[in-house]
Amino acid sequence: MALFPSLSRSPPSVAPHKPLRVSTLLSSHKTRKPRHSKVLPFPRRRIITASYHGYSVTKRIPDFTLPTSCDQNRLCHYSYFYADGTLAEGNLVREKITFSRSQSTPPLILGCAEESRDDKGSFYLGENPNSGGFQYISLLTFPQSQRMPNLDPMAYTVAMQGIRIGNKKLNIPISAFRPGPSGAGQTMIDSGSEFTYLVDEAYNKVREEVVRLVGPKLKKGYVYGGVSDMCFDGNAFEIGRLIGNMVFEFDKGVEIVVEKERVLADVGGGVHCVGMGRSEMLGAASNIIGNFHQQNTWVEFDLANRRVGLGKADCSRSV
Repeated sequence: MALFPSLSRSPPSVAPHKPLRVSTLLSSHKTRKPRHSKVLPFPRRRIITASYHGYSVTKRIPDFTLPTSCDQNRLCHYSYFYADGTLAEGNLVREKITFSRSQSTPPLILGCAEESRDDKGSFYLGENPNSGGFQYISLLTFPQSQRMPNLDPMAYTVAMQGIRIGNKKLNIPISAFRPGPSGAGQTMIDSGSEFTYLVDEAYNKVREEVVRLVGPKLKKGYVYGGVSDMCFDGNAFEIGRLIGNMVFEFDKGVEIVVEKERVLADVGGGVHCVGMGRSEMLGAASNIIGNFHQQNTWVEFDLANRRVGLGKADCSRSV
């Protein structure tokens, strides 16, 4: 799901509809494999609420951060690639979200994608009772005039410091997590990427440690998706226990702790892989913290202050 601030003071004129009470999950998750989705026709009156409208323009296309186009009926659509190459596309719609009789959002412009059968993630709006433990890490900032061909200016760029496996900090130079003159090495948090992807300098160190710990159990000659060669046929719980916790370290003492029970991802067919891949195989020399390593983590984006907040959570519990 893409979220945009509203640029219009009043919605397009449409016939009113009776409000419909629905349970809603706003999803930001896409699987790693790119797929093209069909742009939905406007409007889908079978499911709309009184405040749901297709977003239209009367003059020029608004200057959104995501690529936007409008058709001959002046109804608008978006198309965007996540950091790992996954395509997200759909229609722009206007909606107001009502939480109670006294609480509702201002008009929002949302990106509404085609219905997907993929596993879903969640996008949380505002404060949450479990968000008190957030810590913030500063974004890397660059002069406005600076341009780097491999730097994604729209990404949530963070200052990563290192990686620990078990109690051992891996010997990865901090330069591997910083953009070089070309922008390669940028480290970002991306909810649309499934796995975490590392530049070769960092990935090789992670793999060396995994081989040291559980090398004989590796699935020989197997590479999942062309990006991850740390995969196993054996008991995932036992292998995870032998590997231990994995920790991503950021500045100001902020960490993402991936507990040993969640180190391996089930990729089907009885195969489990460490949820990491080589970013060079994606054609992007970047470090991408994907949603696999954001599980059981509250992630809060403070756009006004250019910060990202991370907090431990138990997402198996309803809140």
